[in-house]
This record gives sequence, C-alpha cells and structure tokens, in this order.
Amino acid sequence: MSMDYFWEITGPMLEGAKTTVLLFFLAIVTSIPLGFAITLVVRSRFKPLAWLANAFIYVMRGTPLLLQMLFFCFGLPVLPVIGEYLVLDRFVAAALAFTLNYAAYFAEIFRGGLLAIDKGQYEAAQVLGLGRFHTMTRIILPQMFRIALPAVSNEAITLVKDTALLYAVAVPELLHFAKTAVNRDFTIMPFVIAGVIYLVMTLILTLFFKILERKFKFD
Repeated sequence: MSMDYFWEITGPMLEGAKTTVLLFFLAIVTSIPLGFAITLVVRSRFKPLAWLANAFIYVMRGTPLLLQMLFFCFGLPVLPVIGEYLVLDRFVAAALAFTLNYAAYFAEIFRGGLLAIDKGQYEAAQVLGLGRFHTMTRIILPQMFRIALPAVSNEAITLVKDTALLYAVAVPELLHFAKTAVNRDFTIMPFVIAGVIYLVMTLILTLFFKILERKFKFD
C-alpha cells in the first residue's frame, strides 16, 4: 500500500472520526449528570417517582441501543398526531438515544457506589452536625465517585466503540468511510486503519482514567 493511497483513505476516515468524537463528548457530558439525577430520583421517598425512574432504567438497559436509535430516528416521526413535530436530524436522534441509554447505565453505577458507602458515614456526619446537603457534597459524593470511577471508565470506553452504531442510521462517521473505501477498492486496509483509530481513542481514554485513578489513590 502506497503512502498516497494511505492518506487518500485516511483523510475521510479522520473526518468521520470527528463525528465519532463529537457524539462521544455529547453523550458523556449529558449522560453522566442525567444518570446521577436519575439515581437520586430512584432513592426518592416519593414512590411513584422512584418507580418511574426504575422503569426507565429497566427499559433502557433491557432493550438494545440500536433499537432505541432506530426508534428515535424512524419511530418518533410516525407516531399518531404528534409524529410530524418529532422529526429529528439523525445525528441528534442518535445522540438522544445514546444519552438516555448511557444515563440508565450510569444511574446504576452511581446507585451501586452509594450503596457501597457504609451507613456509619451518614451517622458520623449527623454527629458532626452536618446537614443533608453538606453530608452529600463533602462526604458521600467524593467517596461514591472514587468507588464508581472504574465502572465509569469501562462505560466510557464502551461508548467510544458503540458510536459505530451511527453507521446503522446512515450518519457518516468513521466506520461509514471505512466501509465505503473497502467496497470501492476491494481491500481490508480501511478496516485496519479504522481499527487503529478506535484503538488510539480508547488508549487516550484509558490513560485519562488511569490518571484520575492515581489522583484518587486507586493504586
């Protein structure tokens, strides 16, 4: 393979990788706070609201992300009466599906982190005279974050790979350009290059989370 051909096929794939990275950042930035909010709702004393949050988590974790993407892309517009108002750009629809799906997973991760904290921590905070807000922000949440960080790291890396599902709804991203080059040139090299790009992205994420883990003394 000549260098000219390498750059000829790599250029478009790098352009597609921009869409991949954009979807990743949109999903991670929105799904983490949403997931934490859902965790708080699940723990709410208002049972109907907690039930709805649990139902949301069950549905989003129990159905394929691809199905959810197809629903937001092609299902919403055909809903009776309101469908015409729910026509979304395919990238926007996919980003919405990713956000809701990963929020459900992060909600469970954060719930597990909260459950892992000994109840004595809450009692100690009460003895010190800390209110509920300060107890959560100064004692509980920092510990929850340390506990949940490895699982959050795994989900973030999975999210990078799941962005390839954009291919299924015809959003031009990294895999789209790789498949186009394979079909045109009858060579597997575009797939190899795409794989290397994905590996580089996951390596960067892995190193980032390793730094966070060292900062919070996971070693």
